[in-house]
Amino acid sequence: MQGTLREIDVSTIIKLIELGQRTGELLIESNNGKFWFLFFDRGELIYATEADPNLTRLQDYLYGLGLDYALDRLATSKLGINVLEYSQIWSLLESEVINLEQAKIILEKMIKEVLFDILGLYQGNFVFEVSPTLTPKISRLKFSQIASGYSQQLQSWQQFYPFLESVDQIPTLIISEALPELNTWIDGKNSIRQLARYSGWEICKVGQYIHEAIALRQVSVSALNKSVSQQTEERSPRILCIDDSVTICRAVEYILHNHGYQVMAVASPTKALSLIFQHKPDLILCDIAMPELDGYELCGMLRKSSAFAKTPIIMLTGKDGFIDRVKARMVGATEYLTKPFGERELLTTVEKHSKH
Repeated sequence: MQGTLREIDVSTIIKLIELGQRTGELLIESNNGKFWFLFFDRGELIYATEADPNLTRLQDYLYGLGLDYALDRLATSKLGINVLEYSQIWSLLESEVINLEQAKIILEKMIKEVLFDILGLYQGNFVFEVSPTLTPKISRLKFSQIASGYSQQLQSWQQFYPFLESVDQIPTLIISEALPELNTWIDGKNSIRQLARYSGWEICKVGQYIHEAIALRQVSVSALNKSVSQQTEERSPRILCIDDSVTICRAVEYILHNHGYQVMAVASPTKALSLIFQHKPDLILCDIAMPELDGYELCGMLRKSSAFAKTPIIMLTGKDGFIDRVKARMVGATEYLTKPFGERELLTTVEKHSKH
């Protein structure tokens, strides 16, 4: 059985495999070149994976179970399983590093993760090949019993757009106290998908927490803008924030608007240059690591202009090394603020250098 996803959707393909009680392997290929493999035994799902040669996904799930170094303690399996991740899970079970219930939980979450990725595909190709089942079998899932929830999940995820466009986005906390449910793992390196693996939550639940935090900030900023008088706005310092992270831009806008500042936030450094010369901000918050033009170059360019020779420029970055601080000073930066920073730290720095 093979064809294109324009002819038949993924959900129907899996239902046909289940109804026919087929045993074998389903390959799904998207138009952008991504591959997924789903393994069936008599119509039931026993394993699913993206075409990824490493064990990052398994390591994430083990971390979520508090078994960070489980793979390091792994004995070599004698079983001839040619799917690396699946064989590693069985070896963990065989070596008693994890128990049967933990193995089932990991496998079921892996299957559901792949289903979330592929059920919304409407362009691509598929091939189902009859083949011997993966053995030994650890877990089994009937697609018909879990399918109904996926339509709702996909609709929920679409509601987060444009703030959340992909499960591979990496959120950053600008306010260290925000999102207490997730801030243990939000460090500017972990993706939304990894947060779901660590927390054990469905991807939409993680997305909902992040989206609500963004939405609440927008509402607060909107309400605040209406309440602040025009006279106060005209006299309050103008702050420009330049950062390619939309999350950081919105958080900075919320904090500074809430304390009477006029704030503009842009993700593009080249666009920021025209705004700087047009609006002449009283203080500039500038990320260092940006595409097109990094913060060091931007700061150096502004310092060559007499109009901005003395404008406070605060560098924002995830780096905190001594060399980075020295380099920031060499190009004329006024101060250096390391991410993630709290609301009080941001306000203290801005108040120190602005004409508020």
